Amino acid sequence: MIVSARNQKTGCLRPGKLSDSRGFSLVELLTVVVVLLVLSAISLPYIYNYQKLYKSEDQALRVMDLMREAGQLALTKRRTVRLELDLTENAVLLIDENGAGPDTRIKTVPLESTGDVRLDIAPSGVTRPTPPNYNDVAYASDNIGHDNGGTSVTGHNVWQARFRSDGSVVNAANTPISVTIYSWPPAAYGATTARNNKEIRAITMFGGSGAVRYWKYDGTTFKPYQ
Repeated sequence: MIVSARNQKTGCLRPGKLSDSRGFSLVELLTVVVVLLVLSAISLPYIYNYQKLYKSEDQALRVMDLMREAGQLALTKRRTVRLELDLTENAVLLIDENGAGPDTRIKTVPLESTGDVRLDIAPSGVTRPTPPNYNDVAYASDNIGHDNGGTSVTGHNVWQARFRSDGSVVNAANTPISVTIYSWPPAAYGATTARNNKEIRAITMFGGSGAVRYWKYDGTTFKPYQ
């Protein structure tokens, strides 16, 4: 059988090539893979450090979002919605105070590991945002309790804020509460000093209206986030 020169040309490979003109050679593919691996090795540590740097910020914004959600639910449901910072579960809880019925948990949002971000105390050597100079958050054993899927939950170490349908935020005695909550990375697990003061964040809440504000620490003082 006679094979044309054209067919012979398209059906043959040049010496040293492992692919034809329609694909990549093995050497080219390996080169691309090596480049991708090198780029990954360089970028992954930066991505990790970036995420670590902003964990305290992410957590503060998460808590603020849930405060606003609690206030909105109280307005729409026309009844009190309780927000708890629960150190026992390391989570933020939203609880519907059902009037005559049992208080019922309606949402659970996990917090960052306490080894990465602390939310329970103010970091040492840091002065609260002034003004407004609201009291620091304080936790206590929960003696109100609530229902969570048929299980009674009580005695946890919590901070509670009861968002009412008139927009105010009160404690268990129905007294308006204004507060400063800190979100910051400890230098080590259980440490009272921050790993980096410029990563310290704060939330202030005015009990009269439920208004919240976000603050960033510049290493010397808190500045309101614009």
